[in-house]
Amino acid sequence: MTGCGAMVAAPRCPEVAMLPFGAMADPESPGEHPNAALLRAAAAGDQQAWESIVDRYANLVWSVARSFQLGQSDAADVSQATWLRLVEHVEDVREADKLGSWLATTARREAIALLRKGGRDVPAGSAGDFVGHLGVQIGLAPVEDEPDASVLRDERDAVLWQEFRALSGQCQQLLRVLIADPPPSYAEVSAALDVPIGSIGPTRKRCLGTLRRRLAASI
Repeated sequence: MTGCGAMVAAPRCPEVAMLPFGAMADPESPGEHPNAALLRAAAAGDQQAWESIVDRYANLVWSVARSFQLGQSDAADVSQATWLRLVEHVEDVREADKLGSWLATTARREAIALLRKGGRDVPAGSAGDFVGHLGVQIGLAPVEDEPDASVLRDERDAVLWQEFRALSGQCQQLLRVLIADPPPSYAEVSAALDVPIGSIGPTRKRCLGTLRRRLAASI
């Protein structure tokens, strides 16, 4: 079970025996991106290397899938398909520092393919922990020390989720991806959403500002 909210098993190379981490991998060269050694080890059949890659990028892949308004089941399918694509093409990833962007692009393509195949709008799932992370992004004060804190938090989260869902599709998609943990780089966000890197910061600022104003008018 990963921290992304869905069962995403670390991919296994079906025709390669799994060995202890580093048993077949070349040591990391000076100045080399850490992903390079992991990718070599994964290609050689090192299960721990696969698990390290999944742990590092599972939340990014999940956030990209969910940014397309997919429910839990469909998002899990997109995540699994994305990891299977990496299993199939691990030796083709030439730029280790861009592995996150590769995965984000692949997850986007898998999500679009699923939507086109179904010919339908897939409903979004529950807000879950996403609302909590979103509240931090817009600077909401915690309510833990207030009387009936749980009730107040639930009520505010419900309003925040309602106002988030009233944002444009572009804003919803961008904020979903940006709130992945660990935070994705702008290059990874650009790959996930197929938008220019230079537009991400201004769009994020505009979307969060809109959400703050909507929330202030609702509470």
